[in-house]
Amino acid sequence: MFVLKVAVEMKNISKTFADVVANNDVSIKVKAGEIHVLLGENGAGKSTLMNILSGFYTPDSGEIFIHGKKVELTSPREALKCGIGMIHQHFKLVNSFTVAENIIMGNGNSALRLDMKAGIEEIKKVSQEYGLQVDPKAYIWQISVGEQQRVEILKVLYKGADILILDEPTAVLTPQEAEGLFETLRKMAKKGCAVLLITHKLDEVMEVADTITVLRKGSVVGTVNKADVDKRKLSEMMVGRETFLRTGKIDNHPGEELLTLDRVTVLNDKGIKALKGISIGIRRGEILGIAGVAGNGQKELAEVIAGLRKAEDGRILLRGENITGLSVFDRINRGISYVPEDRLGKGLVPGMNIQENLVLKKYRSAAFSRGAFLKISKIREASREMIEKFDIQVSDMYSPVKFMSGGNLQKTLLAREVSDTPDVLVTSYPVRGLDIKAMESIYDLLIEQKRRGCAILFISEDLDALFQLSDRIAVFYGGQVMGVLRPEQTDINEVGLMMMGSKKTGVA
Repeated sequence: MFVLKVAVEMKNISKTFADVVANNDVSIKVKAGEIHVLLGENGAGKSTLMNILSGFYTPDSGEIFIHGKKVELTSPREALKCGIGMIHQHFKLVNSFTVAENIIMGNGNSALRLDMKAGIEEIKKVSQEYGLQVDPKAYIWQISVGEQQRVEILKVLYKGADILILDEPTAVLTPQEAEGLFETLRKMAKKGCAVLLITHKLDEVMEVADTITVLRKGSVVGTVNKADVDKRKLSEMMVGRETFLRTGKIDNHPGEELLTLDRVTVLNDKGIKALKGISIGIRRGEILGIAGVAGNGQKELAEVIAGLRKAEDGRILLRGENITGLSVFDRINRGISYVPEDRLGKGLVPGMNIQENLVLKKYRSAAFSRGAFLKISKIREASREMIEKFDIQVSDMYSPVKFMSGGNLQKTLLAREVSDTPDVLVTSYPVRGLDIKAMESIYDLLIEQKRRGCAILFISEDLDALFQLSDRIAVFYGGQVMGVLRPEQTDINEVGLMMMGSKKTGVA
């Protein structure tokens, strides 16, 4: 019987941040030629462990062996020299550089001038080979979060890593494209690459994994072969109990249409039409899901509703009132809240603490300020109430929020936005990269707002989440609505085909 060689061995790895133990005596082996999945809740230590393997963090104790040789991974450059490349959940890109410059820079070329023309051709070749289309000449600030993830994947592939770490890599792919990526990962494994995959999607685990390691509270719960477990067992290992994802199908009937987009046209950052005369509406007490591959107008849709982007044509109506020309501030006052896709950019201020972020929209109000002076005690009291109500896990109310886990960041963001009891809540990828337990919490928050009568726009690349939560699903492609469907009257494959341009007549 052929035995795969161990490509990565991490022995007794421990890492502590202040008083928080991120990894506690973790040991893991990853073989060349296998796809090894890491599972665990947010804060379980998965990303910390992989950041250690990719050279971003140095372990407090423990040893790392690559292909049997002990190594000291003091930087990402040293890790890359060992053939280790990581695609992070929070991207490591320079916004003012082009896609090509981000991919090519740091490749070890000692020439005084980079051959950008040759580099772009190579990027196109790799892009076509793996089906990861992106414009090499576009600037990072001009492209969507989903497209930025593709750049991160291309950056690692371009530099020839044979130990590949992927953090939620299918977040921007249709089911058909995700299967294509899985096929690529399988081919890489067959050629002897070691593939480490971090994902919260149990369906993906069961489809692509060879071996699975589950982490909980910084420690290894167990390492199992996929053939020996099912989704329920993995879920129990992750959270220590059986879990059930919530559904948005509660027994209330949507009311009148609160928000209407009437033939709205919007330009993207390149001056190209991102929305092409779309017309959709959201009713009171309804969750309208938006499906589509990233870069097909979802970002512009959310921003034009929130007032962050101008509508070139058409009207936006709130309770029948034309708000097309109103400012962000005026829309907030009229009951529109927005949860952007970029939690630590547009959503929250990374360097501010949780108290400051929670009152960011209303610190000028009489409740929290008197003239030029803030009412610190009132801010602290209100923050503690929100932290308790929304079950936000925070060790220190005075530490910057950038040290919080993804699930707690998202709950903080939602807590701020729903505390004003909005009539319309726009959410962009609210469960992206979250584990089952964190998803349950976010779903509960959204369902509570739906029950209250809020009209919710739910933008997601996760079709499972869209089907579980949405009353209707609008599918976007090329800045147009391919159709509006009811989840119970369609399936994931049909929605996936529409995400690639197949149009369906009729509106649900």
